[in-house]
Amino acid sequence: MQAKTDKEQIETLYRDMYEAMVAKDTVVLNRVHADDFVLTHMTGMHQSKQEYIKAITNGTLNYFSAEHEQMEIKVSGNHATLTGRSRVTAAVFGGGRHTWHLQLTLQLVKRNGQWMFTNARASTY
Repeated sequence: MQAKTDKEQIETLYRDMYEAMVAKDTVVLNRVHADDFVLTHMTGMHQSKQEYIKAITNGTLNYFSAEHEQMEIKVSGNHATLTGRSRVTAAVFGGGRHTWHLQLTLQLVKRNGQWMFTNARASTY
């Protein structure tokens, strides 16, 4: 079997991240996000990796499903950018369940042969 290209690995990582968000799978969430990961929400609020994962596990961020519409991936050596557009159904920060057209612009780094997310900026499209 042929090894996956960097772009294929990154696309898989994006899908794994969303599956883990829905499943509240902290093992996968910890694996795909670098320790120095920071998420910038649409509101401008920043969350560290630890705060983000805690918000998923304690129900502050409840994800129900994600349908991926588009992924644009640019790789430059051990760094990459992924802009993903997905229809995400979630209930966040005490609000009701809603479906968003969510765009995540993610920065990645390849460390020890593994891609990880280092930064994410959420917006809508």
